[in-house]
Amino acid sequence: MKILFIYPNVNAQIGFNYGIAYLSAVLKQDGHTTGLLNINEQLGYQFDLSRILDDVAAFSPDLVAFSVVTPQFQYAIKIAAALKKHFPVPLVCGGIHATVASDEVMATGLFDAVFIGEADFAFRDYVRVLASGGDLSEVPNICYRKNGEVVKNKLMPFVGLDSLPAKDYEIFDFQKMIDAKNGWVGLMASRGCPFRCTYCFNHQIVELYSRDLEVAPAKLGYIRHHPLQDVLDEIRFLETHYKNIKMYIFDDDLFTFNREYVLEFCRRYPSVSRIPFVVNAHVQVFDRAVAESLKSAGCKIVKFGLESGSERVRRDVMRRMMKNQTIRQALAIAEDAGLHSSVFVMVGLPTETRAEVLETIQLIAETRPGRFRWTAFFPFPGTVAWELSRAGGYIDVNKMSTLTNFTDDSCLDFGQEHNLWLDKILKIFPWYVNAYSEFPCAPQYRKLVQDIELLTEAEWQRVAPHLREQDATESRAQHAAGSLHYAIRFNPFMAVRSDWCEDA
Repeated sequence: MKILFIYPNVNAQIGFNYGIAYLSAVLKQDGHTTGLLNINEQLGYQFDLSRILDDVAAFSPDLVAFSVVTPQFQYAIKIAAALKKHFPVPLVCGGIHATVASDEVMATGLFDAVFIGEADFAFRDYVRVLASGGDLSEVPNICYRKNGEVVKNKLMPFVGLDSLPAKDYEIFDFQKMIDAKNGWVGLMASRGCPFRCTYCFNHQIVELYSRDLEVAPAKLGYIRHHPLQDVLDEIRFLETHYKNIKMYIFDDDLFTFNREYVLEFCRRYPSVSRIPFVVNAHVQVFDRAVAESLKSAGCKIVKFGLESGSERVRRDVMRRMMKNQTIRQALAIAEDAGLHSSVFVMVGLPTETRAEVLETIQLIAETRPGRFRWTAFFPFPGTVAWELSRAGGYIDVNKMSTLTNFTDDSCLDFGQEHNLWLDKILKIFPWYVNAYSEFPCAPQYRKLVQDIELLTEAEWQRVAPHLREQDATESRAQHAAGSLHYAIRFNPFMAVRSDWCEDA
C-alpha cells in the first residue's frame, strides 16, 4: 500500500517528528511505500490547500495519516475536510492530540480511525487489516466507528525500544531540515519521564495505560532506553549520509535520568563523534560527576526546566517539587563543569500573581544561566493544568482555537490590565532580566522597562512590532561597551548571555 503522512507544523519551529520516522520505517519493513507532507514555512511549504491537494493527488495514496499536536489540530481539520471531498481513501489521525482528545477527533467525522498512545506497531497492524480486509477489532490502540458507534480497542503494552527499526530519515528530505536548522539534529535515547508535572502529557499517558491495561503505573515500563549501541550506530549513520551537522540535541524528556546509561554514553561517544551535543536534565537528577562526564564527552549545553521562580507556583500549580536552592546548586554545578546552561520558564499560569512572575525573572537574573527560553503557559486539554485553568475560569476558548504555538501569546484571560502586562513581558523578557541583574547595564534596562510599562495598550501595539530590532540595537551598544547582558537570539523567545561563543 501507499501511505502518505501529513504533518501540519504551521507558524512553528521546524520539528523532527520521531513518531512518523518510526512508523514509516516499520511500514517499509512490511513492504509499503510511504511519503510525507511536512507543512512548515521555514521548509518552504506554506499552508496552502491547493498545493496540498495537488501533492496528495500526485502521490495517489491508499491511506492518509495525520500526526497532530493540539495547536495544529485546526489545520488538520481543514486539510482532512478538503481531502474528504476529493479522495475516497481512509483518513486516520495520531499524535499526542489524538491520544488525549480522541473523542473530539472522532466527533469531527473526518477520520476513519484515531490512534491512541504509541502506535509504532499498532499502525502497521491497521495497515495489514486494511490490505487484507480483516477485522479492526484485532487492531490495538485505535478507536473507530462500527454500526454508527465509536469503538475503542485495548491498548498494547509499551514496546521495548530495541524492537524498533532504525528511523526513516529519507522521508523527511533530511538534508534540507539540517540546513534549515543551521546544522542542529535531534536525537532520542529514551522515552518517558518519571515526573508528573501538571502541564505535561506524561501523567495522562501513564494514567491512560495503567487504567486500560489494569497495571500499576510503576509496572508499565514507561521509561525505556534505546540500546546504547543503536544510538551510537544512528550517529554514525547520520555522519555518513548527511553533511553540515554542527550539533546534536537529545530531545529525551530527561536524558540524565539513568545515571549509569549517561556515564557509559559519555565514555563511548568520543570514539564515535566529535560533534558537540545538547541534553535535557533535571535539577534533582544532576550531579558533579554527570556534569563533568558530559563536558568531557563533548556536551556543550545542558537544559533545565525551571518553569517558575516561585516555589508556590511550582508546587501548587505545576507539581514540580523542587526548591530554588536546588536550582541554584544545579546551575552552579553546570557552570563549574564548563557547561553552557539553558533554562525554560513559563509565565501566565493560573493563580500566578505579578509578584510571582517577577520571582521568575529575579531567579534567572540571580543564577545567570547561559541562555533562557520563555513561553506563555498553554493548558493542553486533558492535563491537570487544563483542569486548574478551566476551574478558575481563565481559558479564553475562542483565543485558544486561533493559537498555533505557545510562544506568541497566552490563551488565558487575566483581565485587561494583567493581560497587557504579560504581553509586554513576553515581548521583552530579557530586558526585565537585565533590569533585575547585577550587570553594569541594569540601570539602562530598568529605564527601558519603566518606559514600556507606562505605555497604554494603543501605544504598546504601535511599539511592539519594532522591539526585536531595538533589542538588537541595545545589544550592540552593550557589546561595544564590553557590558555583560542578555539579548534575543535565534528566535523571538530565546535570550543568550553575551559572553556565549559559538565555538566555545
